[in-house]
Amino acid sequence: MAETAREATHSDGSTSRARFIALPTRRLTPQRPPRTLICVQVYIIRHGHAIDEGPGLSDEHRYLTKKGRKVVREVGRVLRDLGVEFDAILTSPLVRATQTAELIGERTDYVDVIEALPALAPGIPPRIVANELPSRGGRIAVVGHEPGLSMLGAYLTGRPAFPPLRKAQVSVVEDGRPLWFIHPDTLEKDRLILA
Repeated sequence: MAETAREATHSDGSTSRARFIALPTRRLTPQRPPRTLICVQVYIIRHGHAIDEGPGLSDEHRYLTKKGRKVVREVGRVLRDLGVEFDAILTSPLVRATQTAELIGERTDYVDVIEALPALAPGIPPRIVANELPSRGGRIAVVGHEPGLSMLGAYLTGRPAFPPLRKAQVSVVEDGRPLWFIHPDTLEKDRLILA
């Protein structure tokens, strides 16, 4: 901190000296996720195809269709073939996301607990989920819903936007950098490019 003295002349002609301390200024920057000392890979996974909401079936209780289960299993097999092993699988508490997480866990030989995280339910700010991730390990699967998942991707990468995920799509972010994604229709791994 720099200290300066200034002399001021008042309206009656008298003078006085005042000491001023210059405080450091802080630049305002966009909110970014907390950085950790370990490298964290986050596998952002959208739930598979689910039945439509209807009479007697609320959004929270929608479950995967036959097609949805099949595609999620195939995506899980691709992850296993790529050698992906998770330290943690976190899921939205909604049925379709929980089923997706269980199928991914089964296909990747994940034997630990799959944790239902209320912060992954629709409408929760992404920073709440992001704050939970570093304590869960180095490779974390996060299963949830749009638009929350693309908002999480944008938050983790420090970008204003992130490509929306298709149903059963996996997008991988490592320590704030976009890496790759698995296209659920072709099951191909491709580079994840952000604008």
